[in-house]
Amino acid sequence: MISPKFFYDTLASYGIDFYAGVPDSLLKNLCAYITEHADVAHNIIAANEGGAIGLAAGHYLAIGQPACVYMQNSGEGNIINPLASLTDPEVYHIPVLLLIGWRGRPGVHDEPQHVKQGKVTTGLLNVMGINYEVLSKEEDKAAKQIDKAVAALHKKEVFALVIEKDTFEDYKLQNVDQNDLTMSREEAIQTVAAALGERDCIVSTTGMISRELFEYRAAMNQGHERDFLTVGSMGHASQIALGIAMAKPERKVWCFDGDGAAIMHMGSMAIVASKHPQNFMHVIFNNGAHDSVGGQPTVGLEIDLPAVARAVGYRQVASVSSKDELTSFLADVERQEGPMLLQVCVKKGNRKDLGRPTTTPVQNKEALMGFLKD
Repeated sequence: MISPKFFYDTLASYGIDFYAGVPDSLLKNLCAYITEHADVAHNIIAANEGGAIGLAAGHYLAIGQPACVYMQNSGEGNIINPLASLTDPEVYHIPVLLLIGWRGRPGVHDEPQHVKQGKVTTGLLNVMGINYEVLSKEEDKAAKQIDKAVAALHKKEVFALVIEKDTFEDYKLQNVDQNDLTMSREEAIQTVAAALGERDCIVSTTGMISRELFEYRAAMNQGHERDFLTVGSMGHASQIALGIAMAKPERKVWCFDGDGAAIMHMGSMAIVASKHPQNFMHVIFNNGAHDSVGGQPTVGLEIDLPAVARAVGYRQVASVSSKDELTSFLADVERQEGPMLLQVCVKKGNRKDLGRPTTTPVQNKEALMGFLKD
């Protein structure tokens, strides 16, 4: 495997010292090293991957040095537009080095939301005319691949290094920024789910939130038909929930969102508010971290998400940070009208034995559709 220090220092030797991106589990060791060795002006965790390309382009325009953008392969969809209409040689001809975690690589077992992404990862790069290398796990070979990438950057090209599982040696964040909140996300999810009406449904975002909701239902011997577990499509859960809410105005529809997911496509909140769905209840479990991919920070706890919701037109907004506050708020929630946004501030982390959904995405979809027909 490759030392994160080796990779970071090698890029630095070529003058590449600006990073932007969205963290990925296959890159978590490298991202942890970057977090602790690049200052805040040289490592920006972006709202989404397309935004990271914009940051890289701005850096290049300012000083003439290419930047490095890191992401999971699920983020390729977000970068297609800026790659085609900003960095491309037929437009502005701006070089960028891409680091892409290859989840769902064919032949490697992974979660269902990564299977298709894994199959098309390199194909999308080919279609976009982007040269790439699958980064070697041997440092001497990796050094030559980086040299090849840098040569492409000097020609003002975009070049991708595709990262397989177990490419980087283990590196843990040494200075973990723990918030001082006491309520766990799992406890908060259980508290909210327990307060819902029997005809209410939930659309939960990707990552730990859907996993914790699934395990709550299992622990309570309940079925999963009331929940749509959005195991992929990060940032789009609120729009799925809005689509259901508008078609089923007689039911309350809850979106269980995360801070990273909500920030990724924050404009969706404006669309929710503009439609005035009285049955739409938006809960953001905010721990200021991308918990599912290594705990890298978001700006979730540094900004006022309820104020954003109020500004775009949500009927009601609230924020709680303890179980007592949450329980008190939920006491009469069934009588409240949406669109409502409830921010639940929680501590980072999850229990180590947290499982994953045992139903397939298609089974989950069909069960929910059956529930909504009743």
